[in-house]
Amino acid sequence: MKQFFRPYANLIALISVFVVLYAVAGFLWGGLVLDRANWTRRVNLPVEQPIAFSHQLHANSLGMDCQYCHASAGIVAYSNIPPSDTCVTCHHEVKRNSALLEPLWESVNNDTPIPWIKVHDLADFVYFNHAVHVNGGFGCTTCHGQVNEMPVVWKVHDMTMAWCLDCHRNPEQYIRPADQVWNMEYEYPSNAEQAALGAQLIREQGIDKEVLTNCAICHR
Repeated sequence: MKQFFRPYANLIALISVFVVLYAVAGFLWGGLVLDRANWTRRVNLPVEQPIAFSHQLHANSLGMDCQYCHASAGIVAYSNIPPSDTCVTCHHEVKRNSALLEPLWESVNNDTPIPWIKVHDLADFVYFNHAVHVNGGFGCTTCHGQVNEMPVVWKVHDMTMAWCLDCHRNPEQYIRPADQVWNMEYEYPSNAEQAALGAQLIREQGIDKEVLTNCAICHR
């Protein structure tokens, strides 16, 4: 009886299996890399807003305190985006007729919020208490970077679970004195000094490191 398959058919089949496996593995690896890429997570990409608001101008050149606009940042779980009325307190007199402020006056006149675009938008299944972190001694720049130097705000961290856990496992590295939380120019001391200072502040704040890596802390 004539042989239907040639002698090397088994080799071709074996090679085909490995090619398919490598292709699937490559596809999965590529998807993982893409998911972790800064572009996918919108890291270091300026987010254009309805109004060209410059933190560099307001928080740096003019020296405005973060809390003037983000008044609830140290009070409640969710930091606020300032309402139009907050902007009007200054711009009723300053640059009132600027074309850049037309969306502001439209918001005020129509009693509708400005459609600001969130830059730091955590997933719905993540619970983050802003006030707990601020009052615990963790400064604005730790998560948001040097916002006071940004003409247009962007994310400086990908804010993945791994990134959060790095701080939850080693809060001593990032904690600072309570009176320096809002200081955008704060500089951490050397590693050895920060380790000692951080351990002291952790004790003073009553932070229990044992529970910081519990799943229920962030997933409730």
